[in-house]
Amino acid sequence: MQIGFIGVGLMGGPLARNLIRAGKNVLVFDLSEEAVKRTLAVGTTGKAAAAVADLASCDIVFTSLPLPQHIKGVVLGETGLYAKMRKGALHIELSTIDPGAANEMRAAAEKAGLGYLQCTLGKTPAHAEKAEEPMFIGGEKALYAANEDLFKVIGIPSYVGTVDASCAVKLISNMIGMTNLAVLAEGIKVGDKAGLDRTLLLELLSDTGARSFQMDVRGPWIAADDYNPRFGLDLALKDVRLGLEMARAWDLDLKAMEAALVYYKNASAEGYGKEDCNAVAKVVGK
Repeated sequence: MQIGFIGVGLMGGPLARNLIRAGKNVLVFDLSEEAVKRTLAVGTTGKAAAAVADLASCDIVFTSLPLPQHIKGVVLGETGLYAKMRKGALHIELSTIDPGAANEMRAAAEKAGLGYLQCTLGKTPAHAEKAEEPMFIGGEKALYAANEDLFKVIGIPSYVGTVDASCAVKLISNMIGMTNLAVLAEGIKVGDKAGLDRTLLLELLSDTGARSFQMDVRGPWIAADDYNPRFGLDLALKDVRLGLEMARAWDLDLKAMEAALVYYKNASAEGYGKEDCNAVAKVVGK
């Protein structure tokens, strides 16, 4: 089996490396030569592709790219990958995208005689590197079943049903997480005004209903004014925006998350987009 992998950055790179570590034949493409070199360094069964078109003969092609338009630009249209792939091949899409974009690609893949699975990811690049990444997979169940063992090589797969469901799980997770982070930042800001030491405040809150994943992970970073990028603020903004676009399309008015979106937009506008998403703390309370 020949596997293709397009996009080997923070999230795609670890997953591609897991395939190579397992001895799978993987053809890798990325605009960053450094990312490709880092991915191929873990084994001998990976090779670099000179162009996206080189992956047309692959049995399975994974994509892990920043935005929906990037993925659609690669696979759709007369010059896209779908027009060149062999009948019966499979596209597995790993990015955080909206259901509309995912279903557009699913329909185009089916028209071209290809399979399509949406596989959104639940945790961090560190989890992905250890093959501990939760994977929320949607699409035709028979396609999932036929490739379940491959998914287990690169992460912890869960079949969630439809393509819509796969997209929604990740977007819901990120909307809740980023809204929690904004609320945490607000709480820390109030603590500052009260004269509370940030580290002490977090310690006291950790045994209350205020505790959350964001408090445990990013609370200490905010307390130390550490905004080094682990998950960039602009990426968080993109995910919250896509999630709310999804919710609005389903006639939902999510007021708390809409308020959080404004914070992330403001933080990006003030130049914090390349910092960690906890840099939202720099604009709360203004």
